Amino acid sequence: MRRCLIYLDEQALQDSVDLLEVARQIHASDDDVTTGVTFGADIRLAAGAFDSIIQVSHPQLKTYDPLAVTEVLVELQEKNAFDTILVPATPFGRMLAPRLAMRLKTGLVADVTAIRHEGGQLLAIRPAYSGRIMAAILFHGTGPVMMSIRPGVFHWDRTAEKNTQTETFAPTRVRDGNLRRLAVKAKEQTYDIRESDVLVSGGGGMIGHFQELERLAQSLGGQVSASRKIVDQGLASRSIQVGQSGKTVSPKLYLALGIDGAVQHVEGLKQVQHIISVNLNKNAPICSLSDIVVEGDAVTFIDKLVAKINQEASD
Repeated sequence: MRRCLIYLDEQALQDSVDLLEVARQIHASDDDVTTGVTFGADIRLAAGAFDSIIQVSHPQLKTYDPLAVTEVLVELQEKNAFDTILVPATPFGRMLAPRLAMRLKTGLVADVTAIRHEGGQLLAIRPAYSGRIMAAILFHGTGPVMMSIRPGVFHWDRTAEKNTQTETFAPTRVRDGNLRRLAVKAKEQTYDIRESDVLVSGGGGMIGHFQELERLAQSLGGQVSASRKIVDQGLASRSIQVGQSGKTVSPKLYLALGIDGAVQHVEGLKQVQHIISVNLNKNAPICSLSDIVVEGDAVTFIDKLVAKINQEASD
């Protein structure tokens, strides 16, 4: 029976819980023991999903300091010898994972997007060379398998509740570094494109008309998202960017308006049920992935579709 430790990021708790699916695929079993470790996250979402949850508590522990958290996780690993350690590739997780791997003297595969088994060996799949290829990383050695996982790619299907055991861990080694928290800024309340069933997404072909997407999104009861070209132009927030350097989404319907569909963008589309692309170039890469391709001007498409929706709503 193998044991897996999952770091629960309080800023991305659902993404952290979803790493249970990664653990299941790595071990190819539902019977292995899963442990979540939290430094202050509300564990109600995780309760019933893990076999056990460790709540770290120490009055001098700076939970915002990745070096301090690393030291605690090293102590936990020395005590428990977990076979697998998984960290969500959130902003904090990206700082934590490499530091922890270095301290444990083990390898780290970062930004994993898929898990495979070939010939009895475990492979972790991740983007490489700016997303131009997908690399398969083979694990060797006896150290713990360690990965950081791209948020939004894996989804845990909670089929049965577990009797989660909770315990408090008081570390004996607490690092007091030079990092100080000067202020706490309230998180801006924005929608999460990963939670939307319908996404109306604009690319380079919508530069100068990006605001038109909102009309269509409202008519369809969806949200607006964007490609990197739009974000780089300052027309949209990076929080709604789809792609390798943005978010991975799985909507029921994805409307790609004026999007070319480079590998970096397509990497952000996982298990999308239906894709409709509107493009002046019917040979754009996104079109080969689409269920329906509309060859034409995206703004004209928006005008006609919104008018049709409004007409049917009034009838």
